[in-house]
Amino acid sequence: MSHGRVRIEHTVTSGTFSLDGETHQVDNNVWVIGDDEECVVIDAPHDVDRILEVVAGRRVRAILCTHAHDDHVRVAPQLAARTQAPVLLHPDDRPVWELTHPDSRWDGDLKDGQVVEVAGTALRVLHTPGHAPGAVCFHAEDLGAVFTGDTLFQGGPGATGRSFSDHDVIVRSIRDRLLRLPGDTVVHTGHGPDTTIEAERAGIPA
Repeated sequence: MSHGRVRIEHTVTSGTFSLDGETHQVDNNVWVIGDDEECVVIDAPHDVDRILEVVAGRRVRAILCTHAHDDHVRVAPQLAARTQAPVLLHPDDRPVWELTHPDSRWDGDLKDGQVVEVAGTALRVLHTPGHAPGAVCFHAEDLGAVFTGDTLFQGGPGATGRSFSDHDVIVRSIRDRLLRLPGDTVVHTGHGPDTTIEAERAGIPA
């Protein structure tokens, strides 16, 4: 039985990002992958109602966190409560999660190589530390797309000037995990515009 084709939908939410005693205004991408019946949500920043508008009454199978910076997980517990969906995070990001949610845990661990299925398509978890220790990307081979959170942007690697981050590690993650994907893979990022693996190849140190 078909529930319509699997599709990628998107909204932008606005709010703040705080770490190391600094706070900045940010716009975050939220990615929703699914068909007419069910979906997953990648990241839960700022605004539950805005995310639920994109979900549009579908069953949410999981809330997938690319990493635990507050601008990506701040409303994850509320979104979970309203959708009955589990929040999934790589456990290496526990110290980052606890900065925002010291009194609650996420619901399930993501691990490298794990496959999350939704609407007949597979999202493969790639552990890509550097921006945060538990940062992951989600590769949807069938859709020709990878969801990179703050690991890879149009113009290069995510920021590594803050606590829990490491420039050499993020470059290695991108080189070893992301640049091996097909060059025409569309990169859907945590902030800002899409790019492709091929377009970013030249900007990553060998």
